[in-house]
Amino acid sequence: MAERSFATEVEKLRLGAGDEFRGEGILAVTKALLQSGVSYVAGYQGAPISHLMDVLTDANDILRELGVRFEHSASEATAAATLAASVNYPLRGAVTFKSTVGTNVASDALANLASGGVTGGALIIVGEDYGEGSSIMQERSHAFAMKSQVWLLDPRPNLPSIVAAVEQGFELSEASRTPVMLELRIRACHVHGSFVAKDNRRAAFTLKDAMEQPRRDTERIALPPSTYLHEQEKVTQRWPAAVRFIQERGLNEFFGEEAQDFGIVLQGGLYNGVLRSLELLGLADAFGNSKVPLYVLNVTYPLVDAEFTRFCAGKRAILIVEEGQPDFIEQAVHAMLRKADVQTRVHGKDMLPMAGEYTGGVLLKGIARFVEQMAPALLEGRELPQAARPTPPAAGPRTIAIQDATSQVHGRPPSFCTGCPERPIFTAIKLIERELGPHHVSADIGCHLFSILPPFNIGATTMGYGLGWAGAAAFNTPETDKRTLSIMGDGGFWHNGLTSGVGNAVFNQTDNVLVVIDNGYSAATGGQDVLSSKADNPIRATRHPIEKAVRGVGVDWVRTVDNTYSLERMREVLREALTTKAKGPKVIVASSECMLNKQRRVKPLTRKAISQGQRVVRERFGVDPDTCTGDHSCIRLSGCPSLTIRDNPDPLRRDPVAAVVDSCVGCGLCGEAAHAAVLCPSFYRAEIINNPSRWDRLRQRVRDTVIGFLQGRIERRLEGLAA
Repeated sequence: MAERSFATEVEKLRLGAGDEFRGEGILAVTKALLQSGVSYVAGYQGAPISHLMDVLTDANDILRELGVRFEHSASEATAAATLAASVNYPLRGAVTFKSTVGTNVASDALANLASGGVTGGALIIVGEDYGEGSSIMQERSHAFAMKSQVWLLDPRPNLPSIVAAVEQGFELSEASRTPVMLELRIRACHVHGSFVAKDNRRAAFTLKDAMEQPRRDTERIALPPSTYLHEQEKVTQRWPAAVRFIQERGLNEFFGEEAQDFGIVLQGGLYNGVLRSLELLGLADAFGNSKVPLYVLNVTYPLVDAEFTRFCAGKRAILIVEEGQPDFIEQAVHAMLRKADVQTRVHGKDMLPMAGEYTGGVLLKGIARFVEQMAPALLEGRELPQAARPTPPAAGPRTIAIQDATSQVHGRPPSFCTGCPERPIFTAIKLIERELGPHHVSADIGCHLFSILPPFNIGATTMGYGLGWAGAAAFNTPETDKRTLSIMGDGGFWHNGLTSGVGNAVFNQTDNVLVVIDNGYSAATGGQDVLSSKADNPIRATRHPIEKAVRGVGVDWVRTVDNTYSLERMREVLREALTTKAKGPKVIVASSECMLNKQRRVKPLTRKAISQGQRVVRERFGVDPDTCTGDHSCIRLSGCPSLTIRDNPDPLRRDPVAAVVDSCVGCGLCGEAAHAAVLCPSFYRAEIINNPSRWDRLRQRVRDTVIGFLQGRIERRLEGLAA
């Protein structure tokens, strides 16, 4: 694996009862799984939960010692289906993926699981990718929990609460025979802290026991008429059992319940932000002592009517702090209080934004507004923090100045890493479109999606991971000779693309083109290995060529480019695919190793070799400022972060010249682009030699002498002309 190793950190997973565990949220989740007697774990990587899979991979020896089966699943659907082991057997299982896209992929399996219910505890750990740091469309997991009636935990973002949520999640699942979803926001995944560890537990009933003593219960299978019974069971048995468990175990928490005649109800994951806002308003301290009553929903579905009516008793109003939209919790609270004839006024989205992440500033402003309306005396004599002050009604000089400054700041859209092997693919597409005209390009999820932004501006749609070719399916028409171009990464290919894209194209006899970008890893999610990875992996099978897979499902026209940095080769293959008279689906496999992962692998080896006195040669590229014309097509065609502009050294020319900065990794694309576009000869290649040999030193002295002589001759000639 190319992602950072957690081999040192996972040794903390061996801590026993009474030991203090210190570390990151994801590591604490793993420890909690082992303390809970989990039997199997599966999942698919994706932000913000990616490195839970990496931790589990590095902890595989510890998992095996405890009899835990860990599997890196082919997709989120595969992972969710793994929970079938808990349907008939008292086996605790956990799966993990990002939400909501991963939950969408897994929805069929999860809906079937939730319908029939489980015997053992089934825990779904999702990375809630909502808000400013998100990489996907803005949706919440809450809707899925409501749709399939899966209980949803949203613990306070500290290690003891997260660990308790994992342990209690299994117990809640078993008590109510229902799968439980545990959502962790990005800050919860990366929060650091400590908790008192327990001994790891080996499951009393093992996977071996289940395989040797098979059980079946047809009433657990989602097949009519059982499905009608499942729905009734959810309402009459499982839901009440879950509510009882939540109340009896005190999963939700109350703080300062009698402090005021108003209070705040909040999702557990927002606790830190709410408490910090109250602290800034002088209404709480850093240790959690609040002067405003708080009802913390560590379980956001199902809601417990009795707890709400208890919290609202004697209160004039409550503020619901619910991040995102729709306002599911707020609507439910309105209904339950009216049914109970409790007249407490409910505020929520009238004080806080309907959509968007509830950052510290957003929470501070909304809570200040609520407190000022309910009890202004609590804020009297206090100067409100700037973020809590109301926005001025009209734009003053300072606001106008900020707006003017903002208009001068250049946008910084996300882009490919320095030396990325995907960049030359899109450079080649730009060049081929100069010849053949524009084509409809169907994009896909992954690093290659950056091609939709400048400088490439390639890609019209993206419909999901591995759905790049499926996204162009409607254009499978014989009424034109022009072909569409679809993009797919190797991660998306193995996740979903082989069947939904390639298989579909073969079955429906498409005449369009697919480019599979094979960079050797599931790179966008952190560099995890896939089936076609060329690296050896001790616990997974790799080195399965993509070309062999697509030929296996019926594609005859396949070309593999094993060096994407060769722009001429990439352009030739694209031209052939888009113009050939051959009919049928056409696949180009563009293969070069992800440069970021390559650097992670190569740099430590290079540093070691240099420190040992070995001769090491590194390539770098540069631009001769005297030759550069200032056209900058090299930048427009590659967009490499190592390419920039500098003032022209020639006082008679005003256009800035191109320049290569020190972050260059020597991929050579800039020079290739200049050559392929027939631009200019201004690029040069240089070799940086560490620990040079005697021969290297001699050659350098000779070069310096010759260059010095020639430069001196030029200077003498210029002096003569000036005289």
